[in-house]
Amino acid sequence: MKFLAPRVATTWAATALGALLLAGPASAAGWTVDTAHSKLGFTGSQSGTAFSGQFTRWDATIDFDPANPATGHATVTIDMASAKTGDVQKDQSLPEADWFSTKAFPKAVFEATTFRAKGGNQYEAVGTLTIRGIKKDVTLPFTLDVAGGKAHAVGKLDLVRTDYGVGQGAWGDGKMVALAVSVTVDLNATAK
Repeated sequence: MKFLAPRVATTWAATALGALLLAGPASAAGWTVDTAHSKLGFTGSQSGTAFSGQFTRWDATIDFDPANPATGHATVTIDMASAKTGDVQKDQSLPEADWFSTKAFPKAVFEATTFRAKGGNQYEAVGTLTIRGIKKDVTLPFTLDVAGGKAHAVGKLDLVRTDYGVGQGAWGDGKMVALAVSVTVDLNATAK
């Protein structure tokens, strides 16, 4: 019996999207995300035991002015085949048709069409997350700290994996692998 990390797939896509958004609010100009020093991850639970992973290949474009967050825009594109948990069985299962179905849907995309300031260093990225061809409205809460032309954003997007078709067949009921997953973003970016 293979174990798949369906929530993880859903969350990364969402998280990848979130990661792009998080890196954005550092300046009025565009931002360049330092993917080598940033992380787009996911968390889930199988048989009551928590697990985590990350996407090793993703790209983000971010335009964000903290003085006018509503005009911001970010796009995060995630290579779903790059999901890694460190568990061989999970890593082999995630690309398969029941989970991420990477042959049919190689990319997940998070697009933030606006940002909202929530006070202090708290923001929300509002937009859509597309996984397995299913597009849903999402809001990614994150913190943003900007200093000297550099920005650090951290956020978490909670998802239900089956909303995106992740974890089909015997995996669809949440008995073995929980339906709730989270995408985590820890981004470092530099003003262009």
